[in-house]
Amino acid sequence: MSSKARKQSSKKGGAGPVAFFVSLFIVALGTIQLASTFHTYALNLAELNGLKKQEAALVAQKRELENDIARWNDKAYVTAQARDRLGFVFPGEQAIRVEHPEAVTGKEESDKGTSYEESTKTVLPWYKELEYSFKQADQSDPVKTGKTAKTTQDTGKKDQQNGQNDQQQADTGRQSGDQQQ
Repeated sequence: MSSKARKQSSKKGGAGPVAFFVSLFIVALGTIQLASTFHTYALNLAELNGLKKQEAALVAQKRELENDIARWNDKAYVTAQARDRLGFVFPGEQAIRVEHPEAVTGKEESDKGTSYEESTKTVLPWYKELEYSFKQADQSDPVKTGKTAKTTQDTGKKDQQNGQNDQQQADTGRQSGDQQQ
């Protein structure tokens, strides 16, 4: 019996570490394979979600383009766009274009975001603004020279009047050019 016991003990002792390392290798290989499979699944799922979003955007764009086509197939819409964008008129109609709406209504058109003070301020041409700023820079401090703020106000009023005179001359020149044609 002693020979049988030796054989069994040698088989148990020698097979234990080899079986452990083989089973450990199989478990590690299975874990790597599972991790790779889940990684591929996550990438494919992200790509699928991206494609679904892209498809939804393309469907919305297609719907918008189909609406544009339907709109442009309507004669009333085409007519309205031609009148607004190109200034077309039907035969027998007279086209009137108002260059300065504030001259007709008495109010300046206010853009979005402008305040009341900005809309009532007289705007001078850029060259008059530049001339005015040079004059202001050339003047020394009114306290040191004894000048009052009144002279500065008078200068500003003169510049505004000059700007208005220039505008009137430009309008007169434009009207005479229209009459010659």
